[in-house]
Amino acid sequence: MKTSKPTPIQILENIYNRACNTLETTVIADDTIRERVDYVCRCMSNRAGVRLLMSCLLGKLDNPKVDPRNPYTEIGGSKSFSGRTYDEHYLTQFINSHRLPCNPTTAFLTPTLRNIDQPLTTDRELVGRPRDLYKKTLQLIEDVAKKRISADTLFIETVRVLLIIRNEKDARMSSLLEALEHTEGALPLSSEAIVTLIGQHLACKNSSRLPVLIVAGAYQVAGKCLGESVLPLNVHNAADLQTGSIGDVEICLMGDDDVVTAYEMKMKRVTTDDIDVAVNKIAKALNRINNYIFVTTDEIDPDVSEYAAKFYEETGGTEIAILDCIGFLRHFLHLFHRVRVDYLNAYQNLVLNEPDSAVSQTLKEAFLALRQVAESG
Repeated sequence: MKTSKPTPIQILENIYNRACNTLETTVIADDTIRERVDYVCRCMSNRAGVRLLMSCLLGKLDNPKVDPRNPYTEIGGSKSFSGRTYDEHYLTQFINSHRLPCNPTTAFLTPTLRNIDQPLTTDRELVGRPRDLYKKTLQLIEDVAKKRISADTLFIETVRVLLIIRNEKDARMSSLLEALEHTEGALPLSSEAIVTLIGQHLACKNSSRLPVLIVAGAYQVAGKCLGESVLPLNVHNAADLQTGSIGDVEICLMGDDDVVTAYEMKMKRVTTDDIDVAVNKIAKALNRINNYIFVTTDEIDPDVSEYAAKFYEETGGTEIAILDCIGFLRHFLHLFHRVRVDYLNAYQNLVLNEPDSAVSQTLKEAFLALRQVAESG
């Protein structure tokens, strides 16, 4: 009796189960190949490489006749395939269900990997950083094409390393959260201490998402008192034109979806050009925007603030203002002093629940460590 061909989903689950069974021991004898896998999996500055690798391996396992170096149908011929289809239709669900440390979106829409119509051979120079990531990824794909290693063995090792990274991350987070539990019962942090703590977090590298969470946390805690609520946040780095949003944080009245206040975050000085763009968005909004507020981590130019204030009458009653991020936080915490710890917990939850592509694992761990130091005195 002829056995049915396994589906891509079945292939992935088989790879996952075999990786779990060999978690403590590598399945690759070749030191060079093993080092390449470890590098690609652990390159946290760019996660496109590991998704590209897994897409090519899945394509090869689903159809052994294809060349894993040809993950673009534009290449043509019977040996090419759509790596993006495997990536989006199968890998995304696989990655999410097993919490693998990968980007949540396809690798094939990154600037380095889009619009390619030639095989990904090792003599091809992919323009992206770090350079070694793409070099080693292409070497691994070629190792499979040249039959130096089988696609399933390489896939098992890739998933095995990702599981180790996931478990290492979980262990660190558990340890940091446990350390925080030991400080419970102590005198709550003052409003100024919380301002200092979040200010230290904001000063860390790659913190551009944090101002969004600072403002969103405020409305999560105080929204009922204000009769307002925050709409679900858009993904990090999503363009307003793409999402149809007015600002980075959008506030509406309770029981209504119409935006009444929009916040736009800036990690640099707000300019008159920024104001002009905001005025254009206000004009195109389907309903009246009461406030369009810029929140910046940089200095505020008085001339730009004065320029923004001029548009109140022109926009029919929308106030455009520029606030300092830490100043906003300080005023909120003193105004709602009795819920300052609730705010701190809300901010922490927002930070920890963001995808690593928006708030890196390092930044999440940094906040927990900073809070533990602050609360331990």
